[in-house]
Amino acid sequence: MKLQQLRYIVEVVNHNLNVSSTAEGLYTSQPGISKQVRMLEDELGIQIFSRSGKHLTQVTPAGQEIIRIAREVLSKVDAIKSVAGEHTWPDKGSLYIATTHTQARYALPNVIKGFIERYPRVSLH
Repeated sequence: MKLQQLRYIVEVVNHNLNVSSTAEGLYTSQPGISKQVRMLEDELGIQIFSRSGKHLTQVTPAGQEIIRIAREVLSKVDAIKSVAGEHTWPDKGSLYIATTHTQARYALPNVIKGFIERYPRVSLH
């Protein structure tokens, strides 16, 4: 089982079981995604997706559980990467600011300018 296979099955669900759309969104080929999904199903010994011909029609009950766990695994992988990034570049990251129009217009511009000068690798949103 590979992380890429887990990403593929999650993305297939995110793209309403449309493998071509999934491939386009992931900048890869449709046959490649189909092959990896089949390989994962073969390895696990179950069908994640029901099919009608070559088309995926729905997620099987077992597939629903697998996809739920795959989302958790991929989320944990992102968390691991984030922790590693924090230790590699402690002054890099993202900062999300919620504010009122008045504060954004009058109070924050100078503060943000100073922050950007001090922490150029932090992206503000």
